[in-house]
Amino acid sequence: MSAVRNIRMLTRYNKWANTMLLDAIASLPAEEIIKKRAAAFGGMSFALAHVAIVDQIWRAHLLGEAHGFTSRTTNSPGSLELLSNKWNEMGDWYIQYADTMTEAQLNEKIHFAFVDGGTGEMTRGDILIHVCNHKALHRGHIGDMFYQSGFRPPSIDLPVYFRDAFNEAELG
Repeated sequence: MSAVRNIRMLTRYNKWANTMLLDAIASLPAEEIIKKRAAAFGGMSFALAHVAIVDQIWRAHLLGEAHGFTSRTTNSPGSLELLSNKWNEMGDWYIQYADTMTEAQLNEKIHFAFVDGGTGEMTRGDILIHVCNHKALHRGHIGDMFYQSGFRPPSIDLPVYFRDAFNEAELG
């Protein structure tokens, strides 16, 4: 099992899990989506917005471009439709990006500046793993908000993906 294969698989798993979660969120009463909570980033829509922002920041780092963000959060997250579109766009981008990577490229170090100050250095592969892991963390936060609302979140664990949606042939 290679790092290239695993990273390609993880980007696809993330897109699948995101789609499952976004579909489930869309089925909730609208007030549950925008409800302020004592939870990660203050509620579902704010957590969704945070992930969308962070995905764009890391994409810019990978491309060596400026991202223009001064915060990893926002005071106005936007509509579920807007956030879903951004999550889908970013999910597709990360799959396409991972599909272009070789082992050598995944090991290339990227230097970047953190939004809240300081500098960092990670390999392209580590950045892609972080992006996938970051989404998993916040999907868990949002899943907890489902339970707080009296609803059940979708089952989106990695073994469920392997059972229901994984296709090894897509990994190249």
